[in-house]
Amino acid sequence: MPNIKNIIFDYGNVIFSLDFIKGQQAWKDLGIADPSQFYGHRVQDKVFDAFERGEIEANEFRDYIRKKLNNPNLTDQQINKAWNSMLVGIPKGNNELLAELKPKYRTFLLSNINPIHYDYIMDYLKTDFGFDGNDHLFEKTYYSHLTGKRKPEAEIFEQVLNENNLNPAETLFIDDSPQHLETAKKLGIKTYLMTMPDNIQSLKFLE
Repeated sequence: MPNIKNIIFDYGNVIFSLDFIKGQQAWKDLGIADPSQFYGHRVQDKVFDAFERGEIEANEFRDYIRKKLNNPNLTDQQINKAWNSMLVGIPKGNNELLAELKPKYRTFLLSNINPIHYDYIMDYLKTDFGFDGNDHLFEKTYYSHLTGKRKPEAEIFEQVLNENNLNPAETLFIDDSPQHLETAKKLGIKTYLMTMPDNIQSLKFLE
């Protein structure tokens, strides 16, 4: 793809693999009657939006789950385990490719995430790779629960563009959610839809 100087990467199912079916089964095992509507790739309960914007804390999220299931005896650990069950990991070679791309492009991470997943992934990066987060792989990282904004809201894209003086026409956004790409397109950003089982190593246009 010509004239690209900047790349904004989504995290889930672009860099870090997710398994929505496994996650939905975990919610079902806890007692959620319709887990695909509760949390899926394109549909989710309103609590997840609030959690991803940092509007509620982890303890409030877990209390919501207990109330929804009418089960006050659910432990923090049970809820965390169910919620984290969708987190698979980073395919071999992805981190190395990001390190190779950083000198060639201005690269950024833009992720809809929440405190429970964030803590799990930070521990995973430290344990499996010896990394203290993702900061060394990108010029700057943007996590929704820390910015107070989430995709597909235009404000989070505008923040990335404005804070870093990025020209949208020279910027590529890679995400696995079509609804997120639509907002980016309206702002003049070039987009690429990642579809499983592909990951960033399959993106020939970056060569």
